[in-house]
Amino acid sequence: MVQKVTEVVGTSKDGFAHAAQNAVDTAAKTVRNLRWFRVSELEGSIKDQKVAEYHATVKIYFDLD
Repeated sequence: MVQKVTEVVGTSKDGFAHAAQNAVDTAAKTVRNLRWFRVSELEGSIKDQKVAEYHATVKIYFDLD
């Protein structure tokens, strides 16, 4: 088996878990054979002194045909 990895950033206003889920959901629309993922970074943006958005950098591993 040979796998490839791609790195994407998911965002959400509802938390890091939702941001990671958004990254996987979006990748699944164009990439086949997704197998697993790893969250490599957690970041966020601040607006008006409050957390505005959560960002999760996600490495997604998938099998090559």
